[in-house]
Amino acid sequence: MSSIFKDFFNMGKADRPGGEVIYTNEVLADTSQQKLRAIVSGRVQGVGFRFSTKQAADELGIKGIVRNEPDGTVYTEAVGSEDQLSAFVEALRKGPSPASQVDKVVVTYDEKIEEKANFSQVN
Repeated sequence: MSSIFKDFFNMGKADRPGGEVIYTNEVLADTSQQKLRAIVSGRVQGVGFRFSTKQAADELGIKGIVRNEPDGTVYTEAVGSEDQLSAFVEALRKGPSPASQVDKVVVTYDEKIEEKANFSQVN
């Protein structure tokens, strides 16, 4: 990502408190690749959240998906190392889009998630 976009997406993030992160379970296995799904609530639709989530995932080398849900939340599945996923959840918590405001991120580790070839925006 070019520096102008990086500056735009990082605008005001240091001052943002970020949302609450709730883990519903522990990491399932001691493997190099972890799999999780996260449901993000707050002002997360219509503000570039999915686009900037994909940018964050691509920068971190994470594979998975992100999509809007009918209830106003954003759903994401992510596959990566524990360090990659920790950084990804932190990006979700702060809201990767400057116009977003995250209230809560509910994270569940799930070994049944299919590994994708890349990270994509589904809808």
